[in-house]
Amino acid sequence: MEDNTAKKKEKSTFKTEIYDWIQCLVTALVACILIFMFVGQVIGVEGHSMVPTLQDQDKLIISNLFYTPKKGDVVVLTKRAFKDVPIVKRVIATEGQTVDIDFDEGKVWVAGVLQEEEYVNSPTNRFYDLTFPLTVDEGCVFVMGDNRNESTDSRYSVIGCVDTRCILGRAYAVILPFSRLGTVS
Repeated sequence: MEDNTAKKKEKSTFKTEIYDWIQCLVTALVACILIFMFVGQVIGVEGHSMVPTLQDQDKLIISNLFYTPKKGDVVVLTKRAFKDVPIVKRVIATEGQTVDIDFDEGKVWVAGVLQEEEYVNSPTNRFYDLTFPLTVDEGCVFVMGDNRNESTDSRYSVIGCVDTRCILGRAYAVILPFSRLGTVS
């Protein structure tokens, strides 16, 4: 009789443990889904427009939670008129600021101040079809890639000033490849 009771108790303990593990896994899965839906996402970089800050195929953690774009932020945005996949650029100016670019000297001014941009791969010599100086529209930002002469960005009318509602989030960290693990600045 005791032997039968011990076996029932052992089966009951095993079932309880399995149930506890399943419950933990489901809770973790739901938590991950909620975090990625409301707090952060993983986005891949496509192309070389952000070299040297970011490389092609880097994987980024981005978030839009309580985020307001500011000058210098690296953001991920979608601009359906240009591409269906998200693009990664740096905010150069925000609404109401005036951007001026001297393409011969490769220099950028925002609100009359020459920009000291240590993150830039090369001077800004590539001209597209917009005329400068340009004042950023209300509710918009002006974005450029760090690899200025290999970047299609707000200098091109198809992208132009980007509505802040098109920003998926700010890039906070590179998570892959592990050799590039770190924050984005």
